[in-house]
Amino acid sequence: MNEANTNGPRHNGAEASKQYTAQGIQVLKGLDAVRKRPAMYIGDTGVRGLHHLVYEVVDNSIDEAMAGYCDEIRVQIGRGEIITVTDNGRGIPVDMHKTEGKPALEVVLTSLHAGGKFDKGSYKVSGGLHGVGVSCVNALSEWLTAEVRREGRVYVMDFDRGKPRGAIRETGDCPPDRSGTTITFKADHEIFPELVYSYETLRGRLRELAFLNRGVRIGIVDLRGEKPREDAFRFEGGVVEYVRWLNEGRTVICPAPVYFEGEKDGVQIEIAMDYNDGYSEALFTFANNINTTEGGSHLSGFRAGLTRTLNAYATASGALKKDLKGLSGDDVREGLTAIISVKVPEPQFEGQTKTKLGNTEVKGQVEALVNTYLAQYLDEHPREAKAIVAKCVQAAQGREAARRARDLTRRKSALDSAALPGKLADCSSRDPSECEIYLVEGDSAGGSAKQGRDRRFQAILPLKGKILNVEKARLDKMLGNDEIRTIITALGAGIGAGIFDLTKLRYHRIIIMTDADVDGSHIRTLILTLFFRHFREIIEGGHMFIAEPPLYRVKKGKTEVYAYSDAQKDRLVQEMGGQKGVYVQRYKGLGEMNPDQLWETTMNPDTRTMTRVLVADAAEADHIFTILMGDEVEPRRRFIEENAALVNVDNLDI
Repeated sequence: MNEANTNGPRHNGAEASKQYTAQGIQVLKGLDAVRKRPAMYIGDTGVRGLHHLVYEVVDNSIDEAMAGYCDEIRVQIGRGEIITVTDNGRGIPVDMHKTEGKPALEVVLTSLHAGGKFDKGSYKVSGGLHGVGVSCVNALSEWLTAEVRREGRVYVMDFDRGKPRGAIRETGDCPPDRSGTTITFKADHEIFPELVYSYETLRGRLRELAFLNRGVRIGIVDLRGEKPREDAFRFEGGVVEYVRWLNEGRTVICPAPVYFEGEKDGVQIEIAMDYNDGYSEALFTFANNINTTEGGSHLSGFRAGLTRTLNAYATASGALKKDLKGLSGDDVREGLTAIISVKVPEPQFEGQTKTKLGNTEVKGQVEALVNTYLAQYLDEHPREAKAIVAKCVQAAQGREAARRARDLTRRKSALDSAALPGKLADCSSRDPSECEIYLVEGDSAGGSAKQGRDRRFQAILPLKGKILNVEKARLDKMLGNDEIRTIITALGAGIGAGIFDLTKLRYHRIIIMTDADVDGSHIRTLILTLFFRHFREIIEGGHMFIAEPPLYRVKKGKTEVYAYSDAQKDRLVQEMGGQKGVYVQRYKGLGEMNPDQLWETTMNPDTRTMTRVLVADAAEADHIFTILMGDEVEPRRRFIEENAALVNVDNLDI
């Protein structure tokens, strides 16, 4: 610490009092607090927070559906990134609020903690319990218009950045049986710098809601392109169809997913589950339609009930081998696909983003339901029960084999470089926050990367050929693969439940760098499959990246520019005067670049472009990985045929 920091001027008491007075206390009224600290209410002001605005409005319509008054919801993305959400519910009340002296519609849209969710008579169950949802959307929108259809009349009210533009007004008649609410808004560019909605992201959430609310039709249309894109979802089977969808492309044990539901003390519980021939667990939990990505009491109850019930059945049936004392939680969840959905009258979530359910009473209720109905199912379906238990026993045996194989990947300490893989060119820094490792395709590209890198903070790990497809392999077989074992050892965080430790990760940026061809894409997908299935915490922590090397070098005279797409290459050629005298080099592989070129274009933090890998929709990602990397060819062919028209596909590898 320098002298200026330790011996700088100090204020005496009188001077300090002048700087901190009542005038320094700022009072934020109405929705000003939301605009001042938007992240407190919607998580962040990036892409995730932008989409959260849509979810908040849709959740209001879903609450109407759960109350039995709405069976159709439609989301439209218009030109200029304008969102319109329409439902056929009862319509937000428009009569005067007794205590506020304003129309209820205005109160709902301009007051925090105002809404029908706090009155048990209006909604027994609600996802938007905090009552800040649609008012936050209003506060964070450049403008918002609410149209309400109630009792044969149409009412409209307009807002600018959360403030009423004028009074509520009647605009006409509507059929008495055509009630509902339409919210149209444009997010404020002052709050959201990246104001572009992802159709795929919104579609995934709406499909999820349709699965969780059987019989409700939810549609989405995108009017921004030359041709509209449109999807509509309605699932009469609810969470049972959700499990079937997740298991598409897999061979399942039960002909129909196991389904049971129950209600106790006002808590409604729905569970659907099935086992498949895979080795990964796909378990998703929801509370009041909110995707509780961090789990909570309902997840704990399900896991406890599942482990206890299957252990009891395995013991009673004599399926446990003498060398097995019992089945662990990991054993009974290998190859399991399950949806746990609870509807709680007064849920206790952790924060406004609602990622974890805290109601302790729900754990016992879910556990009791699983104990009762799963045991009954196993007794009534002996063939399926035998197959499920056999799979769990095989998982237990594989777990022991994996433990022995895993020991080979461990290093004595994070500083013990002697235990690192021989082909790893490590960096000199031991501060993980500044270190990065490149997983590079092939020795040739690895050689260029080693010569061109900054040895202080960049490590290079060349990978030989294509690594094992872990979608089709149990952990013990996976750990027998040399390349995968090398990756695990280099990362230093271990692998497997109870062993993986993110705090021991040696590099906070893990960068996949492969050739821009079919093989490179396949290798990248294989590595992503490995990380999604076994190191998801690394992806969710924001540590996973994909390098974006240039496709072309365009040169004329002494001018040399790199192009990262065909369109950019064509534009550069035209800017340099057309084809005459212009030299274009296509990089088919990273090894074709000189070390200094690879550094400048792909590895230099000041000039490179990288894509961060995140999990926006875990269920959708699970489904896609199963289709693309699983054994079944037909679902993969169908996926390619459906999506080939949306992108410029040059090579298909089914």
